[in-house]
Amino acid sequence: MTTASQIVLLLVVLTDFAVLGTTRMRTCIRAVAVQGFLLGTLPVLLASQLSVHAVGLAVGTVAVKAVALPWFLAWAIREASVRREVEPLVGYIASLLLGAAALALSFAIAAHLPLPALKEPLIVPVSLATLIIGLLVLVTRRKAITQVLGYLMLENGIYLFGLTQTERVPFLLEIGVLLDVFVAVFIMGIVVFHINREFDSLDSARLAELKD
Repeated sequence: MTTASQIVLLLVVLTDFAVLGTTRMRTCIRAVAVQGFLLGTLPVLLASQLSVHAVGLAVGTVAVKAVALPWFLAWAIREASVRREVEPLVGYIASLLLGAAALALSFAIAAHLPLPALKEPLIVPVSLATLIIGLLVLVTRRKAITQVLGYLMLENGIYLFGLTQTERVPFLLEIGVLLDVFVAVFIMGIVVFHINREFDSLDSARLAELKD
């Protein structure tokens, strides 16, 4: 199972870079959906033994992160008639280089953290890299929907780090976190829809034009 979990974590990193390096919204959403599915498999792969807790967390994660949220975002871009991220604040090549730097930094930080022995040592650096890359997408993209994707990636990094304590955290608390994420993105989707209807654009910079 250790080899399988390492492959999954490697694929999570690849989905991070897929979001950084593409202009197409649908491709970004698919990458985040794949990332959500990969995260959903990890509770089962990392569990010392298969349990209702691990299976329930896996199913809930896949249902929210790989199905519900991507479907909602796909609906949002269809309604808003937007296909590409145009003129990001940081170019795509530069974004990929920053992502590579974030990955290297994450491994350097993880090596100095006072953490107990983990079954899968890659989980901490990959979680930090996903968090930093999500923040990078959030602050360097102009389209509101892409910023929502950055928020989701940031939360995925936090969720991934939380899997190091999955056997200690109550099941209901974990489900509550998933529901909080769903509600947050649902609200963001409504805001995105109204931005597009008001300004005929999803550029978040247009929010500066709002007046009391």
